[in-house]
Formats: sequence, C-alpha cells, structure tokens
Amino acid sequence: MSTVLAHLLLVDDEQQILRVLKPALAAAGYAVATAETGHEAMSYLAGEACDVVILDLGLPDMDGKEVISRIREWSETPILVLSARDLEHEKIAALDLGADDFINKPFAVGELLARIRAALRGRERRFSTHAVFKSGDLEVNFATRRVTLQGYEVRLTPREYDLLKALARYGGRVVTHRQLIAAVWGPATQVDAQFVRVLVAQLRQKIEEEPSAPLILLTEPGVGYRLTPEDEV
Repeated sequence: MSTVLAHLLLVDDEQQILRVLKPALAAAGYAVATAETGHEAMSYLAGEACDVVILDLGLPDMDGKEVISRIREWSETPILVLSARDLEHEKIAALDLGADDFINKPFAVGELLARIRAALRGRERRFSTHAVFKSGDLEVNFATRRVTLQGYEVRLTPREYDLLKALARYGGRVVTHRQLIAAVWGPATQVDAQFVRVLVAQLRQKIEEEPSAPLILLTEPGVGYRLTPEDEV
C-alpha cells in the first residue's frame, strides 16, 4: 500500500474541476476529500484531520473569503485559494484573511502540485516556530517531547502526550473529539468519543491541581476540549 503524502480538502462546486483534480491529486499520492459548499467544508474540517485546504472563492452558499475568515478562527490549516477571480483586491483580501497562497483559474496541475508542496513545507515551519507551549505552570516542549509542571517533569504515556500535543498545537482554540481521535489514534481509526474522555481524565490527574475542577484542560460541552493559554491562567 502506497503512503499518503497528505490529506487535502478540495472545496469547489464546479463538477468539472472536481472530476479532473480529485484523480490527479490522488495519483500524486494525496488523500482527497471534497466539499461543494462553504458550510460543508467547515463541517468537514471540524471533524477530520486535514493538511491543506484548496478553496474556490465562488461558492453557492457563501463567499470563499468568509470561509477563510471562519476557518482561521480556530484552525491554522494552510489554505490555497483556487479561483477565477484575478482582481488584485480579491487576492489581497483572501491573503489578509489568512489564505496562504492564490492560484488563478485556469491553471496547470503541475503548478498546483508545486503550490501544495510549498504549503506543506510552510505548515511544518509554522509549527516548528512555536517549540514551546505554556499554560500557567505547565510547559510543553515539542522539540524535546518534554512536559513539565512547576519545573518538574511529568511522565506521560505516548497517547497522553499525543493528546496534550494536539491540544497545545491549537494554542487555546477548541479541538473537537473527532480531531483528537485523528491526532491520537489515527484518522482512519473508528474510536468512540468515550476513549477521548477517559484519556482526558487520565491526563488531568497528572497536570491539574484539582482534576475535578480543571483550570488548564477545559471541556467545551458537546464539542471537545481546549487548553487555557498562558495569558488566561
């Protein structure tokens, strides 16, 4: 079985684009999911792991720039805009709202693949520039995989660390149950949200002064969890 290079979400309501791009991207080694509306795209991203979003600005239910803005409220996933709108102010607006790159239609598949590779490299640099996450007396060092509380090292199981890392990567933003399942157990694993709750309870026993009244690892009822950023503790 060939290795998947990355997971992509292609957001476009043009069936011809979907018919051409999905197999081309799959042939290049990517796993490709598709969405035809902005709401469908955001619903997918809220529950699935994704490495790059390829987004058309002209969607039937909302402007693509609004999709960018709403995604950026909670996700740092690279967004590659693919659109027939070649006006300069449209490009600037999309980039200012958080898009990582802009390609005009029509385009060559080879150029799109190159832009995807660049977006993936940028994603790795983006994460690597934030080597340490702090929340009160808790510190997570991604480079050394070391977790300390009040200066003392906290011994975590591999899954406990993966859970904490997934939450810390979002820097205080909410992470859904399905996103945590993908990060800890893998995107193809069928795991119930109860497994996440059990793992969260285990982690709280190690990082919270009072696990039953957590101040660091907070629950967002019905949605998921988030870590309290340092400036909110």
